[in-house]
Amino acid sequence: MFLDIDKKSSNTIALKDSDGGEVTYGKVIEFANIIQKYIKKRTLIFVLNNNCVGAAMGYLGAMINHIVPLMLGAFMDQELLDELINIYRPQYIWKPVEMVSNEKILFTDYRYALVAAGWECYPMYEELALLLTTSGSTGSPKLVRHSYKNLEAQARNISIFFELNPEEKPMLDLPINYTYGLSVLNSHLYSGATVLLTSLNVLNVQYWDFFKSQCATSITNVPYAYELLKKLRFFRMKLPSLKILSQGGGKLREDLNREFAEYARQTGRRFIVTYGQTEGSARMSYLPAEYAVEKCGSIGKAIPNGYLYLIDEAGNEIREAGVIGEMVYRGPNVTLGYARSGKDLILGDERHGVLYTGDMAKCDEDGFFYIVGRKKRFLKLCGYRVGLDECEDIIKTAFNTECTCVGNDEYMRIYVTINHHHDEIRHYIADKININFSVFLVCFIDKLPRNEAGKILYNKLE
Repeated sequence: MFLDIDKKSSNTIALKDSDGGEVTYGKVIEFANIIQKYIKKRTLIFVLNNNCVGAAMGYLGAMINHIVPLMLGAFMDQELLDELINIYRPQYIWKPVEMVSNEKILFTDYRYALVAAGWECYPMYEELALLLTTSGSTGSPKLVRHSYKNLEAQARNISIFFELNPEEKPMLDLPINYTYGLSVLNSHLYSGATVLLTSLNVLNVQYWDFFKSQCATSITNVPYAYELLKKLRFFRMKLPSLKILSQGGGKLREDLNREFAEYARQTGRRFIVTYGQTEGSARMSYLPAEYAVEKCGSIGKAIPNGYLYLIDEAGNEIREAGVIGEMVYRGPNVTLGYARSGKDLILGDERHGVLYTGDMAKCDEDGFFYIVGRKKRFLKLCGYRVGLDECEDIIKTAFNTECTCVGNDEYMRIYVTINHHHDEIRHYIADKININFSVFLVCFIDKLPRNEAGKILYNKLE
């Protein structure tokens, strides 16, 4: 059975949410049996998630019965949702009961409803297990195709390097329709733990009430959330149950990285930086907690049963330390490929376990990897190759502002959330990277556009 759910203690609580929902591992199996009565054949189902027990049960019920779910945010734009429905033709939709309108309801449970969408789905590859949107936009018809092997390998390998056990209680506010959030759910259920689900974020008082009342043992989040934690004076909070802080979903500012690493070391906790992509079923590398300070800024080494390496522009493997190249990952968690329409659901494994990440990185003499930017996140200004991610880090650190950079080979636009020092920022970055300041334009923006997982939507700024 998926994630060995049937091998867990049936009375152990598997899922608990901040709205009062709660189910045991035994109830998960009972629910999967109910789903089987209504959906009698392998087909496609859309699961609209709002990080609660009901959403997770829909996902698990589908996976256990070899029904293929496409995980989406419950509150995504209706026009975009309708477009995805027309492109992929699901037979069923699992959605919050309050979102049901004039649809045929088959049954309801856990504040969710199974509705018939009225389509006959496209033929599907026998190993196709799950569909997720790419991290750029939840409305894009481009989906990542996962196999059962991908998901099982990812759950197993994460449980190994995090040393997970049934006593864990992870706080999960990352959306489970986002690859990073789903990996937290899968790995902890594989380990027999109790997952604490919430749609609240760290700014809500109720988030911390739920955290403390349930004695949560870990926080897993993206760089933006760690910036918020710093502003909330997290280091002064009394959280005796907390054992692990894990970060992924993009590069954390180095000064913040070091602060959290030092905090963890001083308080006897573990701070674990991870790196991954949807195309790799989430996490592909991790920095062991004992190196969090010494190797600050590194994404570490490949996860168990995975292999990371760098290649040059000709595709040759780079073996020298300190040389920048594109990072490539090989492992059983590499997904099958993309789907851009319903007809692509029949496609097989197009990657064969190898993923060209598009991330530029270097490796030190001890074998630890450091991301320096995206292959496509570079401009050629005044004849020089300039990394946008690197410029963002420089400005964030120097001016204590949220920042993102976009542009073309003629100029760079720098968006900041402070409405002052703009000319100073132009000259500062020009001096740092030794390029004339005239090619930089600094713009004030009240709030950077982000998706529900906290990642910046660069296409909204282009």
